[in-house]
Amino acid sequence: MLSRLSAISRYFTSSAAAQNSSNMSVKNFVEDTITSHKITVFSKSYCPYCRRAKTLFKDKYPDADIGVIELDERDDGSDIQEYLRQKTGQGTVPNIFISELPSFIPIRVYKLTSSTDQQHIGGCDDTMSLQNSGKLAGLITA
Repeated sequence: MLSRLSAISRYFTSSAAAQNSSNMSVKNFVEDTITSHKITVFSKSYCPYCRRAKTLFKDKYPDADIGVIELDERDDGSDIQEYLRQKTGQGTVPNIFISELPSFIPIRVYKLTSSTDQQHIGGCDDTMSLQNSGKLAGLITA
């Protein structure tokens, strides 16, 4: 009986540790991705709002360093979306960030760590509003 309890205890402990490790790797992946690109778009390939935002960046800012993560094409996509919801309060896609990484400093030399080094733009409507007001270009070229 005691050995069964030990085995059950080990299972739940290892499951919790694996979940914690998975959460940490999702967090690390998201944060590293955001700080590795000037613009990061967390997207779903079939989403019309995501397509609209990605098209805007491609057409208006073709030279910008854009990272696109298609959540529906990843095994951990729902975990990433949940982490983004916790981080930003936004549970929908696209979920767009602009990093304040100076374009003249290589990423391997300059590693952003604090959340003040990135700006959460929001979704498609937020991005379009910034574009229409002329503010998006200023954020991207900053």
